[in-house]
Order: sequence, then C-alpha cells, then structure tokens
Amino acid sequence: VQLQASGGGLAQAGGALRLSCTASGRTLSADYAVGWFRQAPGKEREFVAATRRSYGTTFYGDSAKGRFTIASDNSKNTVYLHMNRLEPEDTGVYYCAAGLADTMTFSSGYSYWGQGTQVTVSS
Repeated sequence: VQLQASGGGLAQAGGALRLSCTASGRTLSADYAVGWFRQAPGKEREFVAATRRSYGTTFYGDSAKGRFTIASDNSKNTVYLHMNRLEPEDTGVYYCAAGLADTMTFSSGYSYWGQGTQVTVSS
C-alpha cells in the first residue's frame, strides 16, 4: 500500500486547508484505521485525527477538536483532513498513515506512512 499525502501549503491564521491522503496499490479494508499525524520542528510526532470505516469511528487530538474534521471518500480511496481556524501552532509536516491500529491515537499501530505534506500557518 502506498499513501500519498497532499494539500499542504501556506495559510494565514484563521484560514483553512484541506489535506488529502490517497491510498494506492490495493484497497484498504474497512478494518484499517487511517490517521493523520504532524511533526513540528524540534517536537515529537503528534496525533491529529483518525478514522476507521468498520466502526464508523473518528478520534481527534486535543489540538484538532472543534477545528479539524476527518472524512473518507471510499470511492476515491481517499481520506481528507479539513482544517479550519488554523493557528501558527498548526505548522508542521503532516503525515497520513494506515494500519490495523488497536489504538488509533498511537503511531505504532500504523504500518503504512505517506511522505508528508508541509503546512505553514503565518500569524
């Protein structure tokens, strides 16, 4: 499975971006969780959001709650991360990942990782 993350760029504080994570190689089963993580310079990788189709569940990290929305388009094998009310603290490289994660908030549960897409939010 290959994951392609895209949609990053430069945004102003208060603005919005939509990230996309498209899987190729094979269709991910509904049991797979697809998540977004981010890493800012000098900081550890941080969980942002995740979804699992089989249970219809979504989880959000504290920084994403109320501002970000994760959504799946199964026809396109793509998971989106809609980011609203962006803050400079949201700056970082955003990675999408897929795996049979027992706990969707832990990066260790994800087997496949995309290359990352840079998000920069200016104040």
